[in-house]
Amino acid sequence: MAEAGRLYVIGTPIGNLEDITLRALRVLKEADLIAAEDTRRTRQLLAHYEIRKPVLSYHKFNSRASAPQIISALREGRRVALVTDAGTPGVSDPGSYLVQRAAAEGIRVEPVPGPSAVTAALSASGFYGDAFRFAGFPPARKGERREFLAGLRFEEDTLIFFESPQRLSALLADLVEIMGNREAVVVRELSKVHEEFCRGPLADLAARFSESPPLGEITVILAGREEEKETVPEIPLGDELRKYLRAGFPESEVLELVAFMKKIPKRTVYREMLKLKGGTR
Repeated sequence: MAEAGRLYVIGTPIGNLEDITLRALRVLKEADLIAAEDTRRTRQLLAHYEIRKPVLSYHKFNSRASAPQIISALREGRRVALVTDAGTPGVSDPGSYLVQRAAAEGIRVEPVPGPSAVTAALSASGFYGDAFRFAGFPPARKGERREFLAGLRFEEDTLIFFESPQRLSALLADLVEIMGNREAVVVRELSKVHEEFCRGPLADLAARFSESPPLGEITVILAGREEEKETVPEIPLGDELRKYLRAGFPESEVLELVAFMKKIPKRTVYREMLKLKGGTR
């Protein structure tokens, strides 16, 4: 019996074709078969790097029909590369089903890390990124979407959503009503020519996009819910922060230490740290 093959879960560019790792290119070149969510986009990527390999369609509408063919190829010892239309398979797409099937068969599954709209958008958002929750695509139907958002309204970590441009205005309007007028960032066309970061209170963003619907792929980043009284600690933090910073402690350790000692959320300490960095220590 042939030794089982290997399933590679490969992160591919979310826009700019240069955002691909050397390892991903090597694995694609060595693969016997490429399972792709969007064969047209994948063939564009392969053509750009002069890679010629068989490409099989694998998306949410045919995942259960296509999976047996892919598993059969893996059983025969073939190397299969799984790619989504952009980003990492398994994140808001059906890649996890194939991974589960392969793992159940004892087939080795190997991730090949790559671009991520979630971390790329968060990194340039300005929001504190120690803790965040990726909520994916909210439900398209209004009632289901509002119920979904209501379940997140007490979440204190940064929230990240994907949304279609056609539904962005409705999502922002629901967020204002359910979450309050928090700070948010709407990111459009990450890594592409028309990349845009729109920042501000939710109400302002909702008004902007209701008047001018956007084009392109959308990521929404929303500040988490703040605890009551968190902005009024009993003892001012400035002196405490300066003391540890002047003693040579790294900023990350100072944040952890002061938050622990004062028994307050770390985001409160982080905001005070930003104020200090904006002035003098």
